[in-house]
Amino acid sequence: MLNKMLFNDRIMDRKNLVDIEDRGYQFGDGIYEVIGVYDGKPLMLDEHLERLERSAKEIKLNMSSSIGNLKTKLEELVSANSLNEGIIYMQVSRGAAARWHEFPNADTSTVTVAYTRAEDRANNVEDQGATAVLTEDIRWLRCDIKTLNLLPNVLAKQEAVEHGAIEAILHRGEIVTEASASNVFMVKDGELYTHPADNYILNGITRRKIIQLCEALNLKVNEQTYTVDELLNADEVFISATKLDVVPILKVDDHTIGNGEPGEITKQIVKEFRSLY
Repeated sequence: MLNKMLFNDRIMDRKNLVDIEDRGYQFGDGIYEVIGVYDGKPLMLDEHLERLERSAKEIKLNMSSSIGNLKTKLEELVSANSLNEGIIYMQVSRGAAARWHEFPNADTSTVTVAYTRAEDRANNVEDQGATAVLTEDIRWLRCDIKTLNLLPNVLAKQEAVEHGAIEAILHRGEIVTEASASNVFMVKDGELYTHPADNYILNGITRRKIIQLCEALNLKVNEQTYTVDELLNADEVFISATKLDVVPILKVDDHTIGNGEPGEITKQIVKEFRSLY
């Protein structure tokens, strides 16, 4: 069992340390990151911590630990748990204080918690593909901030699970945004399309890496909006997320994408992403 966790600046035995008045628990007033671990090493850790720092600034949260110190502690945590394959989950809340909606006093310390979980690579689903469902995007208008407020995502993911699908692809009206816990790409006539990294989506670390890989592969990526109808008529569709990596989507609801098999461009991107670890 992976029984060590990071609590503020200490690696200690894992136990229930959440105060009933922790603002993360009561308001979702905090931020988080999920980092993939491959062969004992966190992948793109700097990029994840850079995004964590940005999220903190966007919600006016002053973290009590520096990014450099967090990086060191997370690497120590992976080592302490002897984690080879899996994830690091970490979150920072605004701290524990009397339950009022406004920010607590400036001397209230933020609370940082992180733990690891063993998790295999998703090679089978990457190679074989999966299905998805469509659902309306009912989230707030700052999806670019990786906050603890995830109930709309939870409801969307549950809808996918109840239909035997891997993901719920979200749309605002006719515009596809992303998925409940991943970004969405489509391929049409040899070019890739993905929603621009604005306030309507989270700019995924895996998403960003895929765009970089496509530049090296001379594949054109269009960061622009597209419709549900365009998605359903795409040649290929795939999703991307931490540890899930790159998964071909073969069917959305009852509509088959392309020929119903993982596309050649998607398979090329899967291969290139695997070369990173």
